[in-house]
Amino acid sequence: MKIYIDGKYYEKNEAKISVFDHGFLYGDGVFEGIRAYSGRIFKLKEHIERLYKSAKAIMLDIKMPPEEMEKKVLEAYKVNKREDAYIRLVISRGAGDLGVNPFLCKIPSLVIIVDEIQLYSKEFYENGISVITSSLRRISPESFDVRIKSLNYLNNSLAKIEAANAGCMEAIMLNQNGFVAECTGDNIFIFSGGVLMTPGTTENVLEGITRNFVLEIAQRYGINSIEKQLTQYDLYTADECFLTGTGAELVPVTKIDGRLIGNGNPGKETKKLIEIFHKEIRKR
Repeated sequence: MKIYIDGKYYEKNEAKISVFDHGFLYGDGVFEGIRAYSGRIFKLKEHIERLYKSAKAIMLDIKMPPEEMEKKVLEAYKVNKREDAYIRLVISRGAGDLGVNPFLCKIPSLVIIVDEIQLYSKEFYENGISVITSSLRRISPESFDVRIKSLNYLNNSLAKIEAANAGCMEAIMLNQNGFVAECTGDNIFIFSGGVLMTPGTTENVLEGITRNFVLEIAQRYGINSIEKQLTQYDLYTADECFLTGTGAELVPVTKIDGRLIGNGNPGKETKKLIEIFHKEIRKR
C-alpha cells in the first residue's frame, strides 16, 4: 500500500503526520470516502465538489484547484493498482501550535489512502441488520452544520458505541426536533405504501453521494420517491428499510428498536434496488 502525504508516497508503516497537526489535535479538517469499481472511481467529481464545499464552510484553503485534486486522487488510485477500492481523501488544517487558533496553521495537509473496506459481512446484506435509535441527538445546525464532512465525528462515534453496547450494528440519530436524521455513518431510507422515502437535507443530514445516487436511479427506474420528515413511528411501521453510504453501499434493515420491519426479512423492493444499484455502478 502506498499512502500519499503532501506530495510523496509512503509505505503504510512509514506514513506519518505531525502530532501538532490540527486535524489530529482538534479534528480540524474535512474528508471524503470514495469508492472505485472495476478500475473506475465512482462519482469522483461529486466527492471533490463536496470536499471543497466543506473546506470553504470552515475557511480551509486547500491551495489547489479541484481539477488538480481529481488528478491527485486518480494518480494515487493507479499507483496502488486496485480494481475495487475504498479511497479516503483527507485535508487537515495542518501543523500549528497547541492552541485552537486555526490561523497559526500555515499549510494544510493532504492525505490519500487507497485500501479496501467492508463495513458489513455478506450475511448482513442477505439477512439485514438490527439498529437502535440513539439517545444522542444529531448536532443542531445552530451549533454546527452537519453537511460539512469534517474530521470531528465524536457525535457519531458515541452513538456508534451506544449501538454496539445494545448488540446492534448501527444507530439512528434524531435531530433536535425529534425527527429522523440519519445513522452514524449512513443515510436511511424506508419503503412505505409503495413510496421510497428519506429525510430531506434540512433535517440535519449529510447529503450522501450514495443517497443522491439512489434517488437518481429510483427516478430513472420509475420508483416513486420523496424526501420527507420522518418520525420513529414512520420507521417502525415501514414496509421496508435500508441504509446507504459509500462504505456500506446499500444494506437492508430488518429490526429497529426491537420491532420487526415488514416480515423481518429484507424487502422485495429493497433487494430490487440493491440489484439495480450494483448493475449501475458497474456499468458506470
